[in-house]
Amino acid sequence: MSSPESSPQSNGAGNSPVAGQHRRAQLAAIGALVLLFFLFWFGLSMVANDPVGLVISFVSVFLIVFSAWIVLIRKSLLRFLVLPLAFVAVQVLITYGYDQKYQLLVLIPMLVAFGFASRYAMRKQGTSAHTTHRHARAATPARNGVLIINPRSGGGKAERFNLLEEASKRSVEPIVLELGDDLTQLATRAVSRGADVIGMAGGDGSQALVATVAMDHDVAHVCIPSGTRNHFALDLGLDRNDVVGALDAFTDGVERRIDLARLNDRVFVNNASLGVYARVVQSDAYREAKLGTWKRMLPEMVGGEATECGLQFEAPNERDWCDAALVIVSNNPYQMRRFRGMGSRPLLDSGRLGIFAARLSSAGGAAKLVTLGIVGAHRRFGGVLQWSSLEFEVQSEAPVSVGLDGEALVLVPPLRFVSLPGALRIRVPRHARGASPAAAAVPLTRRNLGALVRIAAGKPVQPPTQRHLD
Repeated sequence: MSSPESSPQSNGAGNSPVAGQHRRAQLAAIGALVLLFFLFWFGLSMVANDPVGLVISFVSVFLIVFSAWIVLIRKSLLRFLVLPLAFVAVQVLITYGYDQKYQLLVLIPMLVAFGFASRYAMRKQGTSAHTTHRHARAATPARNGVLIINPRSGGGKAERFNLLEEASKRSVEPIVLELGDDLTQLATRAVSRGADVIGMAGGDGSQALVATVAMDHDVAHVCIPSGTRNHFALDLGLDRNDVVGALDAFTDGVERRIDLARLNDRVFVNNASLGVYARVVQSDAYREAKLGTWKRMLPEMVGGEATECGLQFEAPNERDWCDAALVIVSNNPYQMRRFRGMGSRPLLDSGRLGIFAARLSSAGGAAKLVTLGIVGAHRRFGGVLQWSSLEFEVQSEAPVSVGLDGEALVLVPPLRFVSLPGALRIRVPRHARGASPAAAAVPLTRRNLGALVRIAAGKPVQPPTQRHLD
């Protein structure tokens, strides 16, 4: 018989932080299930009270987005004929919202509370497929950390956030990228001088170049989000507004391995785009006026000319896909099925390329694709393919315009894409969320609903196995 001192109950195991965490997860799961029941009940009551109004409201949302894109991508004055339709759709939405104002005042807070409770329960139990700092381990502080800073990136973020001084405070050597400097050579020289962790403060294109050097020499890489959009930082789970906080990865970080991808001899961290997007990026005006450039060029490219890009590739169960107006190849697949997290990647270590291809034969087709994409229903658009693969090849009879992590290139085909699984050691601060918007989302699937039920019942739940988009 165990003595009182050695008894699990008496030594505090029952009151351990882990046990408390499980209890909180159980209470959150119970709360989420109760909220789900009432959400279902409220939803049925709204449908029963005004089924026609509910359908018309969804149609109105579609018409508003569709009309906005028609106005954007057409040039003729006829495009303004859709404005009365959009105005009517807005009025319908306002009327429906007013008629259902009391239900909506209850439904919306309940929906938000359900989202928070279900995510809390799943994460505390470790049942989410994309838990914070997935596969990460604590990293020792950098002995010889180096940070390369692009002072022009992001409109001068490096100077605004005083990155030189902040890096020095953390015993990290700052190196400023001057005009005419070769970034790859700077990074290689830093590693040859003994840098064990190398960071880049700049945009995604610069991140890819430094990540290539880090991969080749097997040193850890740190991403500092001082670029304009910082998509790579977003998918790493960094707070893109906390530029200085990202420096803590050098001194108090966690490390894991993530994938990179290669296009011919160039490595990229985010994606390569071919077709419409790449041709817009090639414009000299794109850097200074992105939205204006899209508005000016898109009407010229969407239509008959959009099918003349001559991109040829093989796709699963498809033939003769040689008229795609848009092809995006990403380092790991993007989440495109749900509104929450759309356009970010749930995983950076799946070892797969994400491939998205679309035909855009007319301005109306482009508007329809964008409208369906907003609600995650782009697969209902007949001219869309999406799958994942270890490698992918594109042929063309002429040089191809490519937007590679936002950088404009013109490459000679064939274009060979390949995933590089686990190629990069990446460090992020311990305090960072460590999950992209797509990874942080907990969709209401049958599997997750079953997990919530098991958590509420106090039963163990196994993390779901990773699945690929095939």
